[in-house]
Amino acid sequence: MGDYVVKLTEVGMDDVGRVGGKNASLGEMINNLSHLGVVVPGGFATTAQAYRSFLEHAGLTERIAAALKDLDVEDVNMLARIGRRIRQWIIESELPSALQETISIAFNEMQKQAAGPIVVAVRSSATAEDLPEASFAGQQETYLNVRGLDNVLLAVRRVFASLFNDRAIAYRVHHGFDHAEVALSAGVQRMVRSDIGAAGVMFTLDTESGFPDVVLITGSYGLGEAVVQGSVNPDEFYIHKPTLAAHRPGILQRNLGSKKTKLIYSGDTDPEKSLQEVDVSKQDRQRFCLSDPDLLELAQQAVTIEKHYSRPMDIEWAKDGTDGKLYILQARPETVKSRGSQTIERYILKGSGEIVAEGRSVGQRIARGKAQLINDLRQMDKVRQGDVLVTDMTDPDWEPIMKRAAAIVTNRGGRTCHAAIIARELGIPAIVGCGDATKRVKDGSDVTVSCAEGDIGKIYAGQLDFEVQRFQLDGMPKLPVKIMMNVANPDRAFNFAGIPNSGVGLARLEFIINNMIGVHPKALLEFDQLPADLRDTIGKRTVAYADPVTFYVEKLTEGIATLAAAFAPHPVIVRLSDFKSNEYAHLIGGERYEPHEDNPMLGFRGAARYISEDFRECFELECQALRKVRDEMGLTNVEVMVPFVRTVTEARQVIELLKQNGLQRGKNALRIIMMCEIPSNVILADRFLEYFDGFSIGSNDLTQLTLGLDRDSGLIASSFDERDPAVKALLHMVIQSCNQADKYIGICGQGPSDHPDLAKWLLDEGISSVSLNPDTVVETWIYMAGLSV
Repeated sequence: MGDYVVKLTEVGMDDVGRVGGKNASLGEMINNLSHLGVVVPGGFATTAQAYRSFLEHAGLTERIAAALKDLDVEDVNMLARIGRRIRQWIIESELPSALQETISIAFNEMQKQAAGPIVVAVRSSATAEDLPEASFAGQQETYLNVRGLDNVLLAVRRVFASLFNDRAIAYRVHHGFDHAEVALSAGVQRMVRSDIGAAGVMFTLDTESGFPDVVLITGSYGLGEAVVQGSVNPDEFYIHKPTLAAHRPGILQRNLGSKKTKLIYSGDTDPEKSLQEVDVSKQDRQRFCLSDPDLLELAQQAVTIEKHYSRPMDIEWAKDGTDGKLYILQARPETVKSRGSQTIERYILKGSGEIVAEGRSVGQRIARGKAQLINDLRQMDKVRQGDVLVTDMTDPDWEPIMKRAAAIVTNRGGRTCHAAIIARELGIPAIVGCGDATKRVKDGSDVTVSCAEGDIGKIYAGQLDFEVQRFQLDGMPKLPVKIMMNVANPDRAFNFAGIPNSGVGLARLEFIINNMIGVHPKALLEFDQLPADLRDTIGKRTVAYADPVTFYVEKLTEGIATLAAAFAPHPVIVRLSDFKSNEYAHLIGGERYEPHEDNPMLGFRGAARYISEDFRECFELECQALRKVRDEMGLTNVEVMVPFVRTVTEARQVIELLKQNGLQRGKNALRIIMMCEIPSNVILADRFLEYFDGFSIGSNDLTQLTLGLDRDSGLIASSFDERDPAVKALLHMVIQSCNQADKYIGICGQGPSDHPDLAKWLLDEGISSVSLNPDTVVETWIYMAGLSV
């Protein structure tokens, strides 16, 4: 049986040439990782020799070579025609009797070990597939829910034929692989009943930034092909590896996908018709497809696999709805972000326009061109070089036209679907899971596709201007001051962490509350007392969580933990919420609870809000999230910053309130910083420092209050300058006070980002750290280094 068929337990990574990368990897994991908790379904594989013997037996070797000899893969019509012809030859040919017999013996052995009639998956594994320098992922076919020997033999032929799918042929040509040198192995595995469970894909790094300390898991109900192909918008999760290794809860983010449909078994025994797509119930759509224990177990298996292979991995998983167990279906090297780079490339949108559609961003780039709406491959000639491809979803046969596109937009799919993976390989932006882009984007219209504004990708009407900045990171000069960053959006944290830094000098809770939560905390606390229409609105946002208050605390926790994990072990200074009353009022339900103030900038904000009886219960929810991140997850690099403390009495009261809520100065190495942004903070610096571990200067408010001007007023905007002598006099005083008291002194206001000369002056004054906007870090760093020599 060994010449044509081998058990998966008999192969490993030394057998790639014999059974292909996918099957070799399955055998490798079964033999080496089973005792470490990695569970892989068993089975057998046909060999490369079996494939070549089949072609010789059927007289196809020379026919295929002749058909491909003069093929121009850039001629997509010719490619489709010749590929279809070769596939038909293979499917219509008989397997050699010796190969049929050995497959029959192996299949019957699997049947004997099963409790009932066995159902299998027949997967492709190319001998050049999944090598580190190339990704053949998704090019060949997989057949699921295959029943009976005759259908297994048919599925094997169809798998062999899929070596000549259009994308596979084009890929080999573009990457210099000789068609005759690549063979195919068919892997036959016991089916995992994810049709009544869940399945998906996970990566052992962040696929957008290459950040290595997380596992990204995507999943949906039913068979995993729906996630891989992009026919569903899956749930998405991030798990922090170091926290997981410390045996602490390491779930950083949970994002609920729509999961509208799922793939399940059909009643048809034909391998081509063995699956059907059905709707997912509303109840299931509104909950996550995986529990927290499932997520942590999957992440642990992913880390174990990565450690064994010593490289980032792309892994398919499934949860069996019958036995409740989690299985690994395949694992291959991640081939895009793991290559690494010492160059930062940043795309900056310069224009603005109408937002036509939105979805999940892939690629952190911007592109523009004419939108071409494509419903099927018969329209492939519409797409010209530099067009924007807009479609419902893609599959491997679309690769030739995807290569021409400047950007890809799909209705369906998540960040691990086919369209997303190919966009990363091609180095172009993609926006997936838009829902209705094919309805909202006009065919032939000029559009700009922006994936450079965070997790949400935007399609703008018109061709907008944008700028590309590139910076070399190797050899950054040393500075006598720490350069930190102002970061608000957790979705950008992993990307920003790749910029040279000493941590986060200002992490704003307002962004998390406004964008990840969107509801006034008091409305969540008083949910049962709200009008029915408001309860319905809020209920749609909080549906996946135990209750509305849990939703608020968990989303705060996720945002803070993501920032902390991205920049660990550097400090991340989290500023407690500093919304003004008018800003809180804009949140859902906010108008019910917020006062109307003529000048909210100087009103109910900061410490005064926290200690008030009216807001204290809301403030305690922030404390609960911070405590969970630090004490339960162990991310003790999180420090707390209190904004807008008007008096020493407020300072004492807020420190006491934090202590009552489990955030005590010095306990578990907690530092509490105060925003120095009011002249009283400078004048009484020594007394304020009795309650805090240092100051972070908020230059915006300090300038406003020192010069007595409204920074939001266009009438006097020209007078707003952090370099005014009066402002610099106060800056000098507070820096001296902190240094004399041997306490932290940094600045997180806008000034140093806008004025490198101010950053240089602060350095000379003896400031400990300068916190900058991410897009100014490299330039300001180099500027300061040149002046500090």
